[in-house]
Amino acid sequence: MRILVVGMGSIGQRHIRNLRAIRDVEIIAYRSRGQPLPEDLQGDWLREFSDLDAALGEDPVAALICAPPAVQVESAAIAARAGCHLFIEKPISDCLDGLEALVAEVKQRELSTLIGYNLRFHPQLQRIYQLVSEGRIGQVTSIRAEVGQYLPDWHPKEDYRLGYSARRDLGGGAILDLIHEIDYVHWLGGAVSRIACFADHVSGLEINCEDTAEILLDFEAGSIGSIHLDYIQRTLGRSCKVIGEGGTIKWDFSEDKVELFEVSDPQWQVFNDVGFDRNTMYIEEMRHFLDCIEGRVEPIVDLEQGVENLRIALAARESADSGRVIEISR
Repeated sequence: MRILVVGMGSIGQRHIRNLRAIRDVEIIAYRSRGQPLPEDLQGDWLREFSDLDAALGEDPVAALICAPPAVQVESAAIAARAGCHLFIEKPISDCLDGLEALVAEVKQRELSTLIGYNLRFHPQLQRIYQLVSEGRIGQVTSIRAEVGQYLPDWHPKEDYRLGYSARRDLGGGAILDLIHEIDYVHWLGGAVSRIACFADHVSGLEINCEDTAEILLDFEAGSIGSIHLDYIQRTLGRSCKVIGEGGTIKWDFSEDKVELFEVSDPQWQVFNDVGFDRNTMYIEEMRHFLDCIEGRVEPIVDLEQGVENLRIALAARESADSGRVIEISR
């Protein structure tokens, strides 16, 4: 199997390593920068191209789009027109331009698409979704999620000021960059009708986009959600609480556990996944993508769902910029 990878930053390299762990794939790498790749990514199974059309001329069956958000849609559209199934890293873009045409192209060519929300493959989030779906806490009334980590610590060997996360023109900023929380809260709570948000650059980080955001969501089902995002916490913090009329679910990412309280059985149940290797999420994500393009399963998060998540994120940014509550059009 021959796969094109557009963008050879840390996430593109991670996906290549994981694909190679799963299957004997051939990689066609397209990138604009010329720094040598790590030694473990060098071999006759990987060929580099500086021209996208030339790379597509090698007839890859699929393309992994792992570029800065502001330029992903253009590359995805070119790859789709060449008949490639698509894996697109989150967020798929920093605006909605070109996405309607991309969705139409994908549908016309009957291509599989998967958006890079690796947290969907975390066993604890899957457990939470199952508990909610089974009605273990009754009707959900509210969902609260938060994530934060000091931006310079993300890639300690790199200058954080040069990465796309620090630049709004490339699609950076906490709202888009930390869109995983928007995705899984949307997954748990369903369709969103209205959004309010405060967001700003409030720290001393040398960036030109928001480093902190507080988002309020009004779900069509009648529940309410809140999401905190930041680039500032000096230790990674990620957690979620789902409150229902019949109980509560709590998740702590760092402690690898989910806790469940049910009114019918008034004591906390603890589900542990101690020692969970976080790269397993990415391996399962690539395994799922291969299954999708070979027709064995349907994508867990396809392009249209990715566009809906982007609409929510962009509405949050619009609310922060305008000071208004934003209605989500469907």
